[in-house]
Amino acid sequence: MKIKAVIFDLDGTLLDTLLDLAESCNTALRTFGYPERTVDEVRNFVGNGLGMLAARALPGGKSNPQYEEVLSCLRESYAHNWNNKTKPYPGIPELLKKLNAEGIKCGIVSNKPDAQVKELTKLFFSGTIQEAIGENEKEGIRRKPFPDSVFTVMEKLGVSKEETLYAGDSDVDIQTAANACIPCISVTWGFRPKSFLIQNGAKILADTAEDFLKIIFSTRVGQVEK
Repeated sequence: MKIKAVIFDLDGTLLDTLLDLAESCNTALRTFGYPERTVDEVRNFVGNGLGMLAARALPGGKSNPQYEEVLSCLRESYAHNWNNKTKPYPGIPELLKKLNAEGIKCGIVSNKPDAQVKELTKLFFSGTIQEAIGENEKEGIRRKPFPDSVFTVMEKLGVSKEETLYAGDSDVDIQTAANACIPCISVTWGFRPKSFLIQNGAKILADTAEDFLKIIFSTRVGQVEK
């Protein structure tokens, strides 16, 4: 398998965004008088966009009559606080530079709001990420695990399924790669533990950025089941 592009999930894969997401979530809950959530609870709530984060954190979920108000407050808070404590995981900038140096294009697909995805990409990965797409269902691009955003990035990068690898830290990412019919590397430094990833179908795992590069440049990638 000749890899010409790697498409990455963002939160929990390239960037540690957990503290900013948790603080914005708790700002929304606190504003409406609901109990706040721990960072570990929020870790388990993320992966499907801010709408699902709000639903999982709020008592009663989407059936709560204040769900839309809480979600709106969460979106507003995160729009102003998306970069207070967010930072790349160890080795990620170097990993991206190495891929680029080897002629491998890099993209991002995320379920977080498109505006924040593009801002974070510009801030942290300018010059190493060629295309980035966030949640944009108003434009008819369904959120992950639907493969729409993956296909959009592949088209912009000018690569085929046979030339593309996906990387993420969650069950949503495993499902996304499967729906796009491309191999997936599951990273274990993000929001889900290794045991959870294996239980949810992970076939190849990377514990560090160095492991990731070894996998990319070995024949093992070509043996991954799609």
